[in-house]
Amino acid sequence: MRLLTHNMLASNIKGVTNGFPLRIEPEKIIEKPVDFNPDFLKNMFSKIDWKALADASKIMGYAELPDEVPEQTVVESDEFLRKFHHALLEVHLEEGALVCPETGRRFPVNKGIPNMLLHEDEV
Repeated sequence: MRLLTHNMLASNIKGVTNGFPLRIEPEKIIEKPVDFNPDFLKNMFSKIDWKALADASKIMGYAELPDEVPEQTVVESDEFLRKFHHALLEVHLEEGALVCPETGRRFPVNKGIPNMLLHEDEV
């Protein structure tokens, strides 16, 4: 599971008011190369919750992103875009879990696929 996907997921358990961001509990992390596309990254930048991405990338062992949202001039730099690209698209959670910040409910991640299915009493 890419951190791009993680940035879009939230816990939808009944009664949960703040199910984002899900905490990552990594067991196996892999890197998969992806073609660099600066236009895609510039377009995605405004759609990303920066704090969630920066925190998740640190948990996944990649600490090259700044904690604060970079200024627009930084976003245009090739160096920043390559770091953003690596964190967003190339670092994968292969095995582990995503944990709801409010309830502590664990959602397993197996072979890079998060299982976000809810139990009957959670719907």
